[in-house]
Amino acid sequence: MTAETQRAYLNDTKRYLELVYPESIERTGKMHIMRYLSAARERGAGDEARNRKLSALRAFYKALIEMERVSNNPAALTAKSKMQKNKLPVYLEEEQLEELLSCVKGKYRHRNLAILLLMSYAGLRVGEVHRLNIEDLHRDGSIHILGKGRKWRVIPLPEPIHKVLAGALDQRMTAKQGREQPFFVSQFGRRLSIRMIQTIADETFARLKEKQPELARQRLSSHKLRHSFATMQIRSGTDIRTLQELLGHASIETTQIYTHVDNKQLKLAMGNIAGKIPDLDID
Repeated sequence: MTAETQRAYLNDTKRYLELVYPESIERTGKMHIMRYLSAARERGAGDEARNRKLSALRAFYKALIEMERVSNNPAALTAKSKMQKNKLPVYLEEEQLEELLSCVKGKYRHRNLAILLLMSYAGLRVGEVHRLNIEDLHRDGSIHILGKGRKWRVIPLPEPIHKVLAGALDQRMTAKQGREQPFFVSQFGRRLSIRMIQTIADETFARLKEKQPELARQRLSSHKLRHSFATMQIRSGTDIRTLQELLGHASIETTQIYTHVDNKQLKLAMGNIAGKIPDLDID
């Protein structure tokens, strides 16, 4: 288990304990776990995220059994969500992304704008934004990303994004940590947490929904910005192999889902065939 997974399990368990409080852990059961997973779903957590949360709780209760605090594992009795294969990703249109960026407000606007730009126009995962260090932004305009499986990839940033990142760096608070110099720092001088990055996105989505009520029922999350980036790339004609490299996907099958998201492209493609259909006498 990686250190990042351990942190995720710890955070998931903390949020569960906050939800069930003041109920004693000995009195918790399957219904408490289902209520916790349901709340996560309402906040926009997908099947994969909810299954990870359930795995965290299974490990938590297993440890409690070994410590003789409880006698059974209710999380083990709770079924995991069935993962939908090839489910079409949710994404924002280009004009909606532009509107989203105009909704970034507050004291840390420059920092938060840089974060949202990296996810929506460079395709970074939340964890990749979290792990970003100052040294990962290079003078040649590229950014070096430590992705899943601790694999590095290099993304040449467009000049507008590089300019915003440079500005965010100028306004950055000095970090209180040791060897590493995190790119995004909280008001307390610590590396900005994954949860805080998600909160920044969620609060900006809320302001966007106020401006565009038609999005009110959509479950928008920070990962949807990555979907939006991939969709824009496909629409712009980026080939699937290049997109795989940009997104840091280990398998091209994961990337191929984005080739099916755009009905406009499908209609255009079929429109090209329309003129080739011969006149048919069917009277």
